[in-house]
Amino acid sequence: MSEQPDPDRVEERAAELLPEERSAGGSDDPQAQAQAILEDSDARTEDPEGTKHDSMQTPD
Repeated sequence: MSEQPDPDRVEERAAELLPEERSAGGSDDPQAQAQAILEDSDARTEDPEGTKHDSMQTPD
């Protein structure tokens, strides 16, 4: 698994949550939600083949 995202990236991402992300559970803590989003994104970027079956965001 990749390391935690840079705190500045988390702060920026937390400020820019999408409407569907705001309505999803976890928006009570936008920092934690942003960190989870970035960790998932980074993992898919670093290992697309290894993560494509676990994520709807990675195309077949």
